[in-house]
Amino acid sequence: RGERQPSERLIGYLTSCDGARATISTKASSLAESSSDFWSIGRLISINTGTARIVGLVYAMRTPSGEWQEDEQNVILVDVELVGEITDRKNGGVEFTRGIGTYPCLGAVAHRIRGADLEAVHDLGGRGGVEIGTLSQDDSIKATVCIEDMLKRHFAVLGTTGVGKSSAVTMLVRKAVQERPKLRVMILDPHNEYARAFPENSITLDARTLELPFWMFRYDELADVVFRGREGLDEEADILRELIPLARSRFQTGQMGSSQNTLLKRPLDSGKFTADSPAPYRMSDLLSLLEDAMGKLDPRHQRHHMRALKGRLESLIYDPRFQFMFGKTAIEDNLDQIIGHIFRVPHAHRPITVFQLGGLPSEVTNAVASIMSRLAFDIAMHSDGQYEILLMCEEAHRYVPQDSNMGFAPTRLSIAKIAKEGRKYGCYLGIVTQRPGELDPTILSQCSTVFAMRLANDKDQEIIRSAIADSSASTITFLSSIGNREAIAFGEAVATTMRMRFAYQERHQLPQAFGDDFENMPTAPVDLNIGNIIGRMRMLANGEGR
Repeated sequence: RGERQPSERLIGYLTSCDGARATISTKASSLAESSSDFWSIGRLISINTGTARIVGLVYAMRTPSGEWQEDEQNVILVDVELVGEITDRKNGGVEFTRGIGTYPCLGAVAHRIRGADLEAVHDLGGRGGVEIGTLSQDDSIKATVCIEDMLKRHFAVLGTTGVGKSSAVTMLVRKAVQERPKLRVMILDPHNEYARAFPENSITLDARTLELPFWMFRYDELADVVFRGREGLDEEADILRELIPLARSRFQTGQMGSSQNTLLKRPLDSGKFTADSPAPYRMSDLLSLLEDAMGKLDPRHQRHHMRALKGRLESLIYDPRFQFMFGKTAIEDNLDQIIGHIFRVPHAHRPITVFQLGGLPSEVTNAVASIMSRLAFDIAMHSDGQYEILLMCEEAHRYVPQDSNMGFAPTRLSIAKIAKEGRKYGCYLGIVTQRPGELDPTILSQCSTVFAMRLANDKDQEIIRSAIADSSASTITFLSSIGNREAIAFGEAVATTMRMRFAYQERHQLPQAFGDDFENMPTAPVDLNIGNIIGRMRMLANGEGR
C-alpha cells in the first residue's frame, strides 16, 4: 500500500445488483464522514469478488428515510454503475478489462479504489499516450490520450462559455503538432483569439492579409456570397451558372470580347470548363459577357434579371470589404502560391494557420469556411499520404447548424465530407462548440473522441449521453457541475471514460482576443479619444490597412 493510500479503505457492502448497476450500503455518524471523497459523486470505487475487483462509478447517494440524524449512525445508500473489472497478473501488475466477467455477490465488500487499480483503468496499454492533465479523482495520476486515435477518428471539445474550452483546444493542438511533426493545422477562429496562443509556430490570416480570389470559389460558394442566401433569385442564379464557364474559357484563350461567346452557344464555347472548375477568370470578362447577352435582340433570359445580377456583382467588386476577393491577385493564375501559403506548404516551422473570421463580412464567412474545408480535403487526398491536416472548427454550430433551413449548404457539405471520408486521406476534423444540441448531428456523430466540459443545457447533455457507447453513461448526470478546466473524456483516444482536469498553461500560451489583456490596465479613469476609435472603425469597414 503506497504512502498516499489511506490505512482504512472500507466503504460498505453490496446490497443489490442488476447487472449494470449496484447499490452499496454503508453508515456514517457525521456529515464530514458522510462526504468522504472516496464515495463522492463521480468517483470510482472497487468491489471485491475474491478473484477480481469490480470497478464502479458513483453517480447517486441517498438515505432510505431522506433524513439525517446528527451523532447517530445513518444508513447511506450509494448507487454505482459497473464499469469493468481488474485482475492481478501472474507476473505482477494489474489488468483492467471493460465489462463484467464475474459479478459480485450480495455482501461483497466495497472500498476506495487502489491507486494502482485507478492507473490501470485509464492505462492506454500499447498505444502511445500523451499527457494532457491529471485525473480529477487523484491528481498524482496523469490523464493521457492517444493523439493518433484522436486525430484519425476526429474529435470534439464541448462546453459552455468560460469553462476553459478554448484553452483545452490550444493544449490539444500543441500536443498534436509535437507528436506529428508533418501535421498542419487550420483553425477557423470566429473570435480572433488563437493567434496569441501560437506566436512562434503559426501564421495569421485576417480580413487585411487574406488573398482569396473570387475564381477559387465554386459556383455554390460564390452564389452564397452574391445572393446572400435569398430565395426567389433562381433566374439570376442560372445566368451566373452559365456565364462562369464562358469567362473561364475566355481567360484561357485570351479572347477579350469575341461575339462567339454567347449564352445561346454556351455548350460549344465553355469547352472543358464548368462553373466549379478551379481555373481563373476575370470579373471584367464576366460583366462583358453579361452586357453582350443583354444586347441581343432575343436574349435567352429576361433583361431585368441580367441587370439585377450585374448590379449585384458590381456592388461586390467596389465594396472595400471584399478586396480580398477582387484585389490585384484576382487576375492572376497563382493558385499554387495562395494554397501553399494558406496551408503551409512548405510549413517553414509554422505548421498552424489561424484563420481569423471575425473581421470578414458576414456575407462571406460561411463561403470562406467552405473553401478552406474543401481545399484541406482535396490537398490531403491528392498528396498520396504526404500531407496531413487538422481542421479545427471553433463555434462549429454557426456554420454547420442542425437546422438545414438556416442555409450554409456549401459549408455543411465540405465539412461533412471531411467527417465521413477525411480519415482515409489524412484530413482530420476537430469540432469545438458550446451548443452541441444546435450542431448538425451527422458531423458530431463522426467524432469518435469527445471532451465534454461543463454543459448546463438539458438538450446538450442529452446529446452527450447518447454519444457515450460504453457503460459510463451516468457520468453525464453531473456534467453540469464539473469545474473549470475539467472534462469528461470518452471515445477512441482514451482507455475508458475519464473525468480529468486539463493541465495548467502559462498565460502567454492561452488563446486571447485582442484587447482582452486587462492585467496592466490603469486603475484610474482615462479620457477616451472617441475620434481615434471612430477612425479605426472606419478603416476596418473600408478595408484599409492592406
